[in-house]
Amino acid sequence: MQVIGEPPISDTMISLHGICKCFSSNSVLKGIDLDVKRGEVVALIGGNGAGKSTLMKIIMGIYQQDKGDIYLNGEKVNMIKPSVALTHGIYLVPQEPMLFPNMTVEENITIGFPNKKAELHTRIVGIMDQLGWKIKLDRKANTLSIAEQQLVEILRGLLRDTKILILDEPTSSLTFNEVESLFKLIEDLKKKGICIFYITHRLSEVFEIATHVAIMRDGMITLKGPVTDFTKDDLVKGLLPPETKMKTSEKSEAIDYSKLKPILEVKKITGYGFRNINLEVYPGEILGVAGVVGAGRTEFATTIFGLDEVKSGQVIMDGEDITGASTRTVLDKGINYVPEDRYQNGIFKIGDVGSNLSSAFLRKSSKFFLNTKSEKQLAEDYIKNFRIKVTGQNQIMGSLSGGNQQKVVIGRALSTSPKVVILDEPTRGIDAGARGDVYTIINQLKKQGVAVLLISSDFEEIVELSDRAVIMYQGSINHSFNKEQINLDNLTAASFGVYEEDNH
Repeated sequence: MQVIGEPPISDTMISLHGICKCFSSNSVLKGIDLDVKRGEVVALIGGNGAGKSTLMKIIMGIYQQDKGDIYLNGEKVNMIKPSVALTHGIYLVPQEPMLFPNMTVEENITIGFPNKKAELHTRIVGIMDQLGWKIKLDRKANTLSIAEQQLVEILRGLLRDTKILILDEPTSSLTFNEVESLFKLIEDLKKKGICIFYITHRLSEVFEIATHVAIMRDGMITLKGPVTDFTKDDLVKGLLPPETKMKTSEKSEAIDYSKLKPILEVKKITGYGFRNINLEVYPGEILGVAGVVGAGRTEFATTIFGLDEVKSGQVIMDGEDITGASTRTVLDKGINYVPEDRYQNGIFKIGDVGSNLSSAFLRKSSKFFLNTKSEKQLAEDYIKNFRIKVTGQNQIMGSLSGGNQQKVVIGRALSTSPKVVILDEPTRGIDAGARGDVYTIINQLKKQGVAVLLISSDFEEIVELSDRAVIMYQGSINHSFNKEQINLDNLTAASFGVYEEDNH
């Protein structure tokens, strides 16, 4: 074992020694020690707020550590700004894409490069061919889906002469084939001696792609070593505080639909990205909508919510035809929507937690005057009931961890007392602890008689929570499953269009 203070061994590409960081009185990193050798992939896992992103931003020169040293190839380096990190071949691919919306894909990828455009174009096309990725380089960034934006961010990193690559939740929005291509690429990068920090909440990926693993909790690395030394259960236990028991989902009895009337009916609805959708949602039911990225699930949700045009078909809410109604009308009729992209559509990042929680409620509470007392009480109730970790209602929303931001977004949607809640990827990018809290919230909604339309790419989530499940494949529903039929095999087969009734 290497002693702190000694120079790194020769094949160690990056070495972190006693890295500490505080924001005001909050100690975020408490002495991080980590070495990564050439060709190693270190899976960095941990709860939101554990310090993963802060550590990576220090490596990238976005933040400056308060204490500790960074060594590159045995040489002490002061990452005073991102340009220094880029000069040393370090590149961070962020989880939330940060593209210039009015620039093309190619312009976003090549910005900042001194090379000739023709040379860069040839290199981009070569990388895309190698990966098997298809995306038009002349498209504007504001026309891209989240998955496509993620691809652009990755391509931007690969175009550089990267020696240390940081991937923050790179597969959260990718399709199965795109993930396979990315993993093949990572294998190639490993062989070339590039070292990779791989931040993920998907533990299966740790064993598939990583050589080493490091678990962060409360600003410290509590567990690290070769992946072969650990099991999935070891990692799950390492993520939780000592003496904490894992939350398990509540098992519920099958719903007797013969005694219920649907609260929401969708009849042969067609819109942008989907066609001829039929489904019913009942009070107190969690209806899972599964499928791979690009199947049309989000487009379907935003159309019901009045954000996109209904081309044909009907939407019936509580017996009333609301086809083509505005979002304001849809809200008034009892439907609310928690979007997939909370950063783009879900939160006011520079607003405080209290105003984020109560903003949807205020329109209902008074047309002319703000009821400050009611607003504060509402926010306080959701902070307490949802176990949102904040210093107070005045804390800026953008400073919260992803899991706590998600709880705020869900809380705001519920403040309108909806009869139907559409949750689009409600646990995307949040840790195991926050995921358990969100599951508890969803089950509470079910008990209260609220209908939940649960859109998720996480099939285990669909299995755990859903009373029924429908599968969208290439813009249509190709299969539906009752509670007894919902399992990973059926969901996976249907989502990739290979489900056969006779074999299940």
